[in-house]
Amino acid sequence: MSKSFEIERTYNAPAEKVWSAITDKDQMKQWYFNLEEFKPVLGFEFRFHGGPDKDRQYLHVCVITEVIKGKKITYSWRFEGYEGLSHVTFELFPEGSKTRLKLTHAGLDTFPANNPDLAAHNFATGWTALIGTSLNDFLEK
Repeated sequence: MSKSFEIERTYNAPAEKVWSAITDKDQMKQWYFNLEEFKPVLGFEFRFHGGPDKDRQYLHVCVITEVIKGKKITYSWRFEGYEGLSHVTFELFPEGSKTRLKLTHAGLDTFPANNPDLAAHNFATGWTALIGTSLNDFLEK
């Protein structure tokens, strides 16, 4: 069974606004990563650097593998030069004027166990900050 991380949060925002926040590169850079390019289109590849500090950065290589406009987007997530392939899925569930978002990052156990930067607990910490705090703050402003 593949190791995955899941987090759910409900935002005081309609699904359309949350969808834009997770698929529009200009909005994404305000709470997520500063992506040079991003399009919610099947097969689109995007890349970005990120890591624990400025001296330890990893090139993330991602490809959109599923899009259900306004409801779900999935992309592969790997690190250039390292073993492993995972998948990140954002699912939106409208709940009146609010939206519940479920994020699943599956395949975390495919990354090298001997690299502590790629340990599952780091993804849990990162996604909790991004989904639990940064995206919420962005949507609430």
